[in-house]
Amino acid sequence: MFKEIKATDIKENPVDLIKNQWGLLTAGNESGFNTMTVSWGSIGELWGFDMLTVYVRPQRYTKEFIDSEEYFTLSFYPKELKGIHAVCGSKSGRDVDKAAECSLTPAFTEKAPYFDEAKLVIVCKKVAVGKFESEQFVDKSIIDSCYPDGDYHIVYYGKIEKVLINE
Repeated sequence: MFKEIKATDIKENPVDLIKNQWGLLTAGNESGFNTMTVSWGSIGELWGFDMLTVYVRPQRYTKEFIDSEEYFTLSFYPKELKGIHAVCGSKSGRDVDKAAECSLTPAFTEKAPYFDEAKLVIVCKKVAVGKFESEQFVDKSIIDSCYPDGDYHIVYYGKIEKVLINE
């Protein structure tokens, strides 16, 4: 059963959540949605809002959904479900139903989909979109190590509108 809390009441370390536990970025609606594993992102304050940023490569199927919708979710899962990230991070929703393959139950009770198995769900309203470009990098070694194909991430800025914890 999910309970709403404030973003400032998230007990887990947000750096650990994103970097080590990884999350599922999900966008779309009941007619169609997709999810993908993310391990890059940030949570903080920007423009007077509690804000979350996520980074999506241009070729990812989820990009189509996050571009066409006003809202998205970032959700985190118990350790025993860590295997979902292997599927959701390596397979395309164009080819496989990731939710079914991972035995995840889609929920559509918020403004963007998420999964009932989540321990934490952050519901965000998309407020800005940016894109990394090669000339923006002061440390050029990042280009070689992270962008050898030139597929620079799109940055999505989401105003955190709701945080749900599963009790």
